[in-house]
Amino acid sequence: MGSKGEGTKTLAENRKARHDYFIEEVYEAGIVLVGTEVKSVRQGKANLKDSYADINNSEIWVRNMHISPYEKGNIFNKDPLRGRKLLMHKDEIRKLLGYISQQGYTLVPLSLYLKNGRVKISIAVAKGKKDYDKRDSMLEKAAKRDIEREFRDRQKY
Repeated sequence: MGSKGEGTKTLAENRKARHDYFIEEVYEAGIVLVGTEVKSVRQGKANLKDSYADINNSEIWVRNMHISPYEKGNIFNKDPLRGRKLLMHKDEIRKLLGYISQQGYTLVPLSLYLKNGRVKISIAVAKGKKDYDKRDSMLEKAAKRDIEREFRDRQKY
């Protein structure tokens, strides 16, 4: 096996995002973390619930992402909810700025993962769902589950 470990490993996921938003496009970005935050994220102590991304001075930041302090980090630990800068190309940031300037669009972090030894975050351009949209998607999901269950049961016989 390689020195840094190939492939991807999901560290944290924002499941609520797919329930609350219609996902338009997904982008991958690097994230600026300090050493103790990286250790804590690798242990799976990150939470993306209620987090969002915004653009300030042509820089993209993720807000409200909670990374628990590393137990052995003492003085090197940072504020768990601090804003963290994302690393993306200027062209991509300009494109995202065009999206979120439209009414109803926002940037939502979907997952935090390791890719070739580096922590990455996937950011989605999303549009908020109304309550009736959520009910429709829940009914659709339940119907799909019932069909799959029926199909499995029929294959047994």
